[in-house]
Amino acid sequence: MYRSLLLSINLLGASVLWAQAPAQTKLSVHWEELTAADFKDGIARAQGTCLLPFGIMEKHGPHLPLGNDLLNVRYVALNAAQQEYAIVFPEYYFGQIFEAKHEPGTVAYSRGLQLQLLQETTDEMARNGCKKIIIVNGHGGNNSLLPFFAQSELEAPHDYVVYVQSIARSGPGEPAHKSDRSTDMHAGESETSVSMIARPDLVHLDRARQESGADQARLKLPEGLYTGIWWYARFPNHYAGEGAVASRELGDFEAKSWINSVVQAIRAVKADQESLRLQSQFYEQSKHPLETPQ
Repeated sequence: MYRSLLLSINLLGASVLWAQAPAQTKLSVHWEELTAADFKDGIARAQGTCLLPFGIMEKHGPHLPLGNDLLNVRYVALNAAQQEYAIVFPEYYFGQIFEAKHEPGTVAYSRGLQLQLLQETTDEMARNGCKKIIIVNGHGGNNSLLPFFAQSELEAPHDYVVYVQSIARSGPGEPAHKSDRSTDMHAGESETSVSMIARPDLVHLDRARQESGADQARLKLPEGLYTGIWWYARFPNHYAGEGAVASRELGDFEAKSWINSVVQAIRAVKADQESLRLQSQFYEQSKHPLETPQ
């Protein structure tokens, strides 16, 4: 009986170890959670593809957290990387947000530092094997900064490629919106709905009507004429839309749509064999422009 009991205990212990084995060999998608050895394995598995989720620190109406863009984009990036393996860089919020400097909690780095820090970050990622870097944008204020950064990579030779993935939440079959979509831009129905999926514990829906997210329309300029104060002129409360009408139904749809767009981006980047080749060809030809075939 003692031998039978001992055998049962041994079998139970073995079954527990077997059950734990897959979890032990599974690679985390979090850069910061990997050991040095696991990081090497992760880079190989990801085929050198890494994600840099890009958020910001700014006011999001009266009802969402300051780091809302960072929280949402990391939720999306991490879930996408679970579906199509890639290594996800830690929290990054060093972007363009000068238009919110009048609001509490905003962290606005100088334009020179933004570009320098981003360049050194991608350089360091590449030095560690990330030869295909997808910057996943989670903040509308970066819509000009990030394409400019990617374009400026042609200034000097790099042995890696930078891709920029924009926010992509809408799609066919999306639930009907309850607010005006033309002004649903910041902490409004759409963004608040996604936050209700990514971090519901930080959404204070009961506060959403404490301030107005209406367009103040304080600037009258012809279409096509741009000035940096346009956002403050329209939405001085740093709130655009109606967060109070947000719903988990809409949030679930938009979060899944965004995640899927990143998954497709990862797969496309892994398959892309042309960007680096053409980039290298460009660098070489740019050294001798007079010898470039015409």
